[in-house]
Amino acid sequence: MAPKKGGKPIATKKKTEKVVNPLFEKRPKQFGIGGALPPKKDVHRFVRWPQVVRIQRKRRILKQRLKVPPALNQFTKTLDKNLATTLFKMLLKKMEIPYCIVKGKSRLGTIVHQKTAAALCLTTVKNEDKMEFSRILEAIKANFNDKYEEYRKKWGGGIMGSKSQAKTKAKERVLAKEAAQRLN
Repeated sequence: MAPKKGGKPIATKKKTEKVVNPLFEKRPKQFGIGGALPPKKDVHRFVRWPQVVRIQRKRRILKQRLKVPPALNQFTKTLDKNLATTLFKMLLKKMEIPYCIVKGKSRLGTIVHQKTAAALCLTTVKNEDKMEFSRILEAIKANFNDKYEEYRKKWGGGIMGSKSQAKTKAKERVLAKEAAQRLN
């Protein structure tokens, strides 16, 4: 067997030392009190926003935080809430007509080829669409009519902020640890 020839030797980079000029002294910045100014950073959040913008943002967060009673929460995305509550209760209880609440008027508008529609009442259905319509009716009855009592008792809103959520998660972890220690 012939001896194996090695490949080319791996080239190593030679480090070139920087030429240091003795006239220029290296002085790192001191950012402490009385020292150099700190580097520029993004202060977008600390801007004094117009009062209207601040009020709008606070109102939006407040509406998320406040709890909404169940009777009102089921109609959060509908038109004329007072009339709707009485109408839907009457339709559901007395006449057993299937109904559903759709989020956003624009989605109802697509059915009737309009931009928006506040309410729809389907009186006649084409023969070729009856199968699909019966499937929709089953879904409506399952999701709205049969769960009416459940929706009537469910509270809305009450979404906690990120800090509150973190605190409650930490408390839950501590309680879970204590429970695990008791079992062991």
